[in-house]
Amino acid sequence: MRSLPLPLALSARLAPVAVLATAGWALSSGPLSATPTAEHKPAQQKQAAQNTPSASDPSGAAATKTYSSSPLPCTSVTAQTINSLVPGAKTDGKEIPSTDTKVRRTCSWNALKGYDYRWLDVSFEIMDSDAAAQKSYTARTTEKSGGGAVPGLGDAAYSVVNLATEDDQQTREGVVLARVSNALVVVTYNGSNFETKKAPGTDEINKGAIKAARDAVTTLKDGQKN
Repeated sequence: MRSLPLPLALSARLAPVAVLATAGWALSSGPLSATPTAEHKPAQQKQAAQNTPSASDPSGAAATKTYSSSPLPCTSVTAQTINSLVPGAKTDGKEIPSTDTKVRRTCSWNALKGYDYRWLDVSFEIMDSDAAAQKSYTARTTEKSGGGAVPGLGDAAYSVVNLATEDDQQTREGVVLARVSNALVVVTYNGSNFETKKAPGTDEINKGAIKAARDAVTTLKDGQKN
């Protein structure tokens, strides 16, 4: 794996744990930041939005939409999976504030055990239609090149792992993106060792991210549908 400059969000996760625990909750996790919904717009803009075809469905045709809201993200991954991937973390996690919890919800878990640090984010994003979710999925997987498909996970799934190094400290991060009808599940999982300054192996991070993604997709499918 090639070494990359450490991104801001990832750099924050390598700070002392007390700082990470505080800063992590304030960050919007995952590849897509939530956008303000019609509830936050003036009445005139709301009315105009109602009379205008959705940007994600420009044809204005009836959209196929299986899921109307996100499941609870902090109960989307089993306690067994959390204990395995993030040793020492509280299994109930910490939900990150969202501008619209029906559209996007994220939960984070992180812990330092000995010198090993692990961080896990799980996000659910509900799109206006299957077509909108597919469009977003295609754009993101194209942008995050270098990974591969994950068979048997949702309607389509993709995983990629990258290694970042700063001041000789390595961190390896895996991202799994899965589409299930009009919903996207995004999992980010990374780790470091502050004694050896080495990162966990690619296989460990990739399998861990996929394991969490499978839990999350199962929760989504088992949850409430339209």
